[in-house]
Amino acid sequence: MRVDAECTANGAACPACGVWSNRVHGSYLRFPADLPSAGRSVVLQLRVRRFACRNSGCTRRTFVEQIPGLTRRHGQRTEPLRATLAAVGLALAGRAGARLSSALGVCVSRSTVLRLVDALPEPEVPAPRVVGVDEYATRKGRHYGTVLVDVETRRPVDLLPDQEASSLAAWLADRPSVEVVCRDRAPFFAEGATAGAPQAVQVADRWHLWHNLSEATERSVAQHRRCLRALVPTVPGPGPKAVPAADSSGSPWPRGHRFADRTRARHAAVHALLTAGHSRRSVQRQLGMTYRTVKQFADAATPEELFTGQWQNRPSVLDDYKPYLDDRWSEGCTNAWKLWEEIVPLGYKGSYQRVRAYLHDKRTHRSR
Repeated sequence: MRVDAECTANGAACPACGVWSNRVHGSYLRFPADLPSAGRSVVLQLRVRRFACRNSGCTRRTFVEQIPGLTRRHGQRTEPLRATLAAVGLALAGRAGARLSSALGVCVSRSTVLRLVDALPEPEVPAPRVVGVDEYATRKGRHYGTVLVDVETRRPVDLLPDQEASSLAAWLADRPSVEVVCRDRAPFFAEGATAGAPQAVQVADRWHLWHNLSEATERSVAQHRRCLRALVPTVPGPGPKAVPAADSSGSPWPRGHRFADRTRARHAAVHALLTAGHSRRSVQRQLGMTYRTVKQFADAATPEELFTGQWQNRPSVLDDYKPYLDDRWSEGCTNAWKLWEEIVPLGYKGSYQRVRAYLHDKRTHRSR
């Protein structure tokens, strides 16, 4: 569908010098695409005039009039259509945005959608009042940076390429409006927040509060496990249960480990169905396993046969530092973060979580 239109203004201002001119140099037709109507594409046949600039010192001799809110220089689409395609691109990006635009009656390529999005001006981000500070990994266990989030709007504000306290302090110093810094217990975050925003209140974020509470509860329960067992009344059962001899063996996965319990349960389910006369294909369909998994469970007489070499023979980057950790543990130092900081200068390249898991196992075995 084509719509004829013509501008009737008395003149226009030169875009270079701003001098008003009504001297018409000529006119020509423009055909900008507009928003579709009833599923049909709309093209404007717009007659525009070219004016001669009255300023003799201006670098432009002539200029073309533009209709505010409708056209722009060298634009092939009207401003409403351009804004609509940019909104679609922001929501769906290139390929999906191009497909939706075609369904709406505007045929554009994914590159055009991305170009319209890229041409949008950078949004003005207000200075945050409550800033959340945490780490992100570009390569887990190797390279980490700092992410800053506006807690009130729940949107990321900036990314710092490292975890240095000086970088965080410089970022906060440029934003004196920060009133609250929400962080975890990392020492470099505390140092950077104190140096860069001394006026801000430092608090722990919600996730770390719950995480620290769960760890403290787990440690407390592990330390008082014997007391808790003594409080549980003994309920006489029909008879003593026979404990499999595999528990007292050197199984790398003892009872209570979630992978071991799951493997034992699946092994028992497979053998129960096979004993009842079901075929392996039938067991595969009923339990939702692959045929190869069913075969592995069926060929194993005991579930412990499936645990061979799972823990004991697997190398770890922490193996060379376990004697040092054991010595420090015997001296009374049980803080995982402090021990991690001590072995990093010694050459340890692994993560803090691996050290914490190792010390957690030592603490759990000690409390039993």
